[in-house]
Amino acid sequence: MMAQYVKDVMTAGVAAVRPDASLVEAAQLMRTQNIGDVVVAEGQDVIGVLTDRDITVRAVADGTDPMKVSARTVCTPHPVTVTPDDLVATAVTLMREHAVRRLPVVENGLPVGIVSLGDVAEAEDPASALADISRAEPDARGGA
Repeated sequence: MMAQYVKDVMTAGVAAVRPDASLVEAAQLMRTQNIGDVVVAEGQDVIGVLTDRDITVRAVADGTDPMKVSARTVCTPHPVTVTPDDLVATAVTLMREHAVRRLPVVENGLPVGIVSLGDVAEAEDPASALADISRAEPDARGGA
């Protein structure tokens, strides 16, 4: 049976960085937490989402110094969010409409988790290839 609500499939807890954090700081947090994204938050407000791909494509590939570039500069600003009580189908529709793979989950204005395409795939069809990939441990060398 498919999970109905975002709270049933989301990854609880949020790794966050300040908008002025360097890309190196954000990347180190991602490595420590074994994750590919962080929320960029100013106080309690989610102002963006920063992914490992954002760092690579929007900064490193252009030759910018990751010590001197801030998370705010490279993140995807004004991310679409969902609440824990939203339907999973709503999250999937938003991912599709906005061409994103993850959405911050916000409750009473505070970030409480992330729901990813992999989370949804695992809930809908645990035997699917995407669910298998989502469950796999990251390569210790940091490769794809």
